[in-house]
Amino acid sequence: MLDLILIGVIILVLVNSNVRMSKRFALPKKYEFHLHYLLAYHIFFSVFFTWYILSFGGDSQGYWNMSMEQILVKGDVNWFSYWGSSTTFILWLCYIPSKIMGLSYLTGNILFGALGFIGIRYIFILTAESFPTNHRILGIPLFPTVFYFLNLHFWSAGVGKDSICFWGIAWFLFALQKYKSRWWQGLIALFFVYMARPHMGQALIGGTAMAIILGSEVKVQYKIAMGLAAGIGTYLLLDSTAEFLKVEELSIQSLTSISSKTAGLLRTGNIGSAVDISSYSLPMKLFTYMFRPLFLDAHNFVSLFSSIENLVYLWLSLFIYQNWKPEAIRDMPLFLKAGIITFIPVTFAFMNALSNLGVVMRMKNMTMIYFLLFCFFLIAHNKKQRYLRAMDQKRFFQRRQAIIDSKNQLID
Repeated sequence: MLDLILIGVIILVLVNSNVRMSKRFALPKKYEFHLHYLLAYHIFFSVFFTWYILSFGGDSQGYWNMSMEQILVKGDVNWFSYWGSSTTFILWLCYIPSKIMGLSYLTGNILFGALGFIGIRYIFILTAESFPTNHRILGIPLFPTVFYFLNLHFWSAGVGKDSICFWGIAWFLFALQKYKSRWWQGLIALFFVYMARPHMGQALIGGTAMAIILGSEVKVQYKIAMGLAAGIGTYLLLDSTAEFLKVEELSIQSLTSISSKTAGLLRTGNIGSAVDISSYSLPMKLFTYMFRPLFLDAHNFVSLFSSIENLVYLWLSLFIYQNWKPEAIRDMPLFLKAGIITFIPVTFAFMNALSNLGVVMRMKNMTMIYFLLFCFFLIAHNKKQRYLRAMDQKRFFQRRQAIIDSKNQLID
């Protein structure tokens, strides 16, 4: 009964907050409806995620049942016995709802999935607010269609680090877009990302610092203050991140090494298909990470749907060179600059390490949406500039024709 009550409360709160946020950000009514559709869609994936893990296994169930073999707690066990980063942090989050309240695994997935949906909603609102125009592929508008992609929901719909990191990164970038009033939200979001995956928290800080320094949205005084804060934060967290990762120093090489170990732990036949990347060139490793599985790699319906998404990613990436303009980068919203700069080192580290396409789908879900939106923004910005140039040209010819007509009237 408690499970049903809690699930009902979560759904009502999210529906109500969809309405309030739609009004707050002046979203058209059709986008408010899409938020409701996305909520129902996401809850479905929480249910599907529950079935999938119960059927094929995964870390998620171990988190909820407090049965992770790599975490051994001795003596009297209480809530703070699990306090720590990475796996222990997720166990710490699960302890009260699972052990104390006795909630079911399905309810746990809906709880974590609610955070995943909030992250999707943050990115949805930022896109609706900041993008100059839409773009269509085969007559289908990219926005809001891309927010219905399967992997965006599947990996953020259940108990685990993926939901926490996806939500935390989205919340952090949402706060960054209006840093003057939301800075405190950014600190809370960064805390969750860092505690769930310290190396992702470190990458997020570095990406944000670079976006602030290179961007034009932030005034010089704020740029200096925020750049210093990000630099100091990065420096202070270096030792703890390196200690967590069990490396002597943080570098692309060390992140690649730890990613290789993680990939080895995650590799099972049920979650994806292994590929031998040891003989791949760097471009092929990048292609494998970014755009596979494709249809020839698909071994189940999850990877089949992922193939469709990856085909869209590949298609959009072909437009980067054509639409790459300094004005587009200049006008790009701050959240997207920080997201794509964070995406680059994370991609470089993982593409050299992950040799299982199932793990690739899972790990890139944290940041891949920002690459997609990056491509989308370049196309939309260029499309708007072409429209503005056409309108300017039209007004020029109209003025010219008006002058000619007035001269003809004087002659007559």
